Order: sequence, then structure tokens, then C-alpha cells
Amino acid sequence: MQAIIAPELEADAELVSQNSRGKVIVASLIGTAIEFFDFYIYATAAVIVFPHIFFPQGDPTAATLQSLATFAIAFVARPIGSALFGHFGDRVGRKVTLVASLLTMGISTVVIGLLPTYATLGVFAPMLLALARFGQGLGLGGEWGGAALLATENAPPKKRALYGSFPQLGAPIGFFFANGMFLLLSWLLTDQQFIDWGWRVPFLLSAVLVLIGLYVRVSLHETPVFAKIAKAGKQVKVPIGRLFSKHLKATLLGTFIMVATYTLFYIMTVYSLTYGTTPKPAGLGIARNDFLLMLMLGVIGFGVMVPIAGQLADRFGRRKTMITITLLIILFALTFPSIISGGSIGMVMLFLLCGFSVMGLTFGPMGALLPELFPTEVRYTGASFSYNVSSILGASVAPYIATWLATHYGLFYVGVYLASMATLTLIALLLTKETRHQSL
Repeated sequence: MQAIIAPELEADAELVSQNSRGKVIVASLIGTAIEFFDFYIYATAAVIVFPHIFFPQGDPTAATLQSLATFAIAFVARPIGSALFGHFGDRVGRKVTLVASLLTMGISTVVIGLLPTYATLGVFAPMLLALARFGQGLGLGGEWGGAALLATENAPPKKRALYGSFPQLGAPIGFFFANGMFLLLSWLLTDQQFIDWGWRVPFLLSAVLVLIGLYVRVSLHETPVFAKIAKAGKQVKVPIGRLFSKHLKATLLGTFIMVATYTLFYIMTVYSLTYGTTPKPAGLGIARNDFLLMLMLGVIGFGVMVPIAGQLADRFGRRKTMITITLLIILFALTFPSIISGGSIGMVMLFLLCGFSVMGLTFGPMGALLPELFPTEVRYTGASFSYNVSSILGASVAPYIATWLATHYGLFYVGVYLASMATLTLIALLLTKETRHQSL
């Protein structure tokens, strides 16, 4: 097959980053950490709190569905954000665009924590909630691609996948602290206190992370790769147009390469929490706080495996490493239903550790692999668009499909669903040539 790789625009040896490794690590992972921190806190609030305070009362089911609809708005906004911020990231630069995406995301998150309720504003309360959620999705759409480029375009030779794993570390970090925050609030507050004001605390505290991220990002130098093409005036006027006209195949492959990762993550988080805490026989009947604690332990495996996967991808190549990991996902998918079907706490913990560890392995190399599919002049747009469109295909529908399959056909078919999505990723990887040795 024809190689789907970016053309060699310059030799790595000619590009020396002026940013320290520590600054690159913090600046690239902070946005992803906020993203996953916000994701879990918002998901929790959308189920437990928002139906009671932002929507008309009377029909609890209708209020819950309306609340969950606001959660889904972010998935629609993310591809729009990837096109918007990708345009400026490829035209103006990575640094300024990353500052703008973090501001958009951070302000929207804090605004949610300050919103008046339905009792105060009436119908305008859910409208403002939906608008703020759209703002979050917009900022998130430009966040990951820029963070991945910040890491990989500052990376020394032969360490691009390791550097690309820095923004990926934000996911387990954000998820761990989100669960920890929810557990802490559950222990310190009554249910009524949490509904009255406690749910606002995590949204407001995210402002601290945003300020740290802004401080680090403002002090960054532009990546040497973008600085070189900017000096040569090689930016394109409409990056999204160039992407679709010249790099559509790479965009499609990148989208499906990421599908298994998204599906696995949302099954391991949203669906596993739902199934684990649902009373028997429909679920496992584990207390919510106990399951959250188990998730926190499981996500440690996620964090440990991310940099390990980056190093493996640097040593053995992205394609070979990812093909092997995707086969592991298929194996896990076909075996986990029998592991947890008995409901043993020990076996459920084994399921969480194995699933999150495989999640770390598949997520780690993506920070290098997706950007490497595109040339510098459309790299921000291409990596962001593939990543965020994949979130619609793999993330937004995964909990619903998994729940429907388990209810109608049994848990085994949840594994079949995950294995099917991993097979799509495997096909995309087989159609993609190795990108490890190319220059950015």
C-alpha cells in the first residue's frame, strides 16, 4: 500500500527546541488532565445533580435525558473546535492557539460552576448550561492536537513517541483526581449539600489547573518545526480545505486508528461504572463509592503503561507496536465477560487493572502516531480532526451501545462490540505504513 506519511520537510538534527523538557511535559499534559477531570465530574453531575437543578421538575426521566443531552453537546462541538483551532494552529502557530484553546475550555468550565439554577433563571438556566458545555467542547477540540504537537515537535531525535506520551498522561491523572474529588465530597458532604453547592467545587477548582497551564504555555517558545515553515512562509490559507483535498485518506485512517482506544476507554469508565453499581441481576451490585475506589486503583495501570507504550513505539515502530496492542484489545474484549460475570470483587479488580493497562498501551503512542500522518502545514488540523471525529464514532455511543447489548443479548456481546471496533482499528493500521523514521 502507498505510505501514509508526512513528507520530509527537514531533518530532526537541524531542529533544536528552546523549551525545556519539564516545561514541555507540564504544558502538554495540563490540558488533557483538565479534559478528563472535567469529563468525569461533568458526567457525574449530569446524572446526579443537573436533572434536579437545571431542568423542570415533574418527570425525572425526561430531566435526566435532557441533562445527558447537554453532556453529548461537547462531542458535536469538538470537531468544530478542531477545525477552528486547527486553522489558527497551522496558520499562526502552536503556542498562541494552545493558549486560546485552554482559555476557552477553562472559562467554560468555571462558568458551569457559577451558573444559576432553573429555580432562579427558569428556561435560561439549561440554555446557559448547554452553551457553556458547547464552549468546553470547542476548546477541547483544539486542545489535544496542539498538546500532541507541542510534545512531538519539541522532541529530540528517536524520542518522539515518548514525548508524545506526555499529553496522554493527562488522561489518567485527570481521571484519578476526578474520582478522588468525587469520593472526598461524598465523604465530607451530605447528599443535599452536594446538590446544593458541593458539585460546584470541582468546576471552580479547575481554574487553578487552567492558571498553571496558562502560565507555562505563555512562557513557551514556538515549536522549532512550525517556526521553520513560518519563516519560509509555507503556511496554507485554508488548512481544512487542504486536509480534505490532499490528505483525506490519512484523515480517515487516523480516525479509525483511534476508534478502538475511545471505545475501550468509555467501556472501562462510563459503562463499567454503570454495570458495576447496578443492583443484581442486571449488574454487579457494588456500592458506588467502592467501585470508584476500584476505578482509581485500576487507572494507576493506565498511567504506568502510557510512557512504556511510548518507549515501545520508539524502539519497535508505531505500526508494529499498535498492531500488537490492538490484538491485545481483541483478546481482552473476548475474555473479560467471563472474568467479571461471577461478580467476585477480586475478578472485577483484575478486569479493571487489565482493561486500564491495555488502555494505557493503546493511548500512549497516539500522541506521536496521529501527528506523524500529516505534513507540518496541516498537522494541527489533521491530528485534531481525526482525534475528535473518532470520539463521535467510538466514545459518544459506546456506553449506550454496550448497555443495550448487555440488556438484550448479554455481557458477551459487549465484548464482541469492543472486538469489532478494535478490528476496524487493526484494518486501518494495516493500511498505514510505519512513520517512526520520518522527519516532521
